[in-house]
Amino acid sequence: MTQILMLHGINHNMFGKRDPAQYGTLTLADIDARLQNLAAELDVTVEAFQTNSEREMCERIHQAVLDNTDAVLINAGAWTHYSYGIRDALAILSCPVVELHMSNIHARETFRHHSVFAEIVTGQICGFGVDSYLLGLRAAVSQLAG
Repeated sequence: MTQILMLHGINHNMFGKRDPAQYGTLTLADIDARLQNLAAELDVTVEAFQTNSEREMCERIHQAVLDNTDAVLINAGAWTHYSYGIRDALAILSCPVVELHMSNIHARETFRHHSVFAEIVTGQICGFGVDSYLLGLRAAVSQLAG
């Protein structure tokens, strides 16, 4: 079965409480449940991983390389804008990588406009709230089929 890894970054464990105007009121568990429902429809498996540790995020990406994970979805949160360590770990992957964000990072503070991942990911989806996750999963599955 197709294995897709969903990487949730820093502060995402606080979804539902953190800035509801930007991120809504759904919790991380709610988002993961919606991903699991779509994964069942698409006949793929999604494993979700969240950490507030940059080291743990890099180690989980390294494990995805060793596991031959079929595709990776990542919402790294603020790390998107400055973590060259996570960027370099993602660059090791040979599978499709979809960067996603609930908010439109290009319509927010200037520092959020730049993604250090942009040059190495397959594509980027932002601004659609929880649907960014679902669109990201559909995009990854499409890349694998294509």
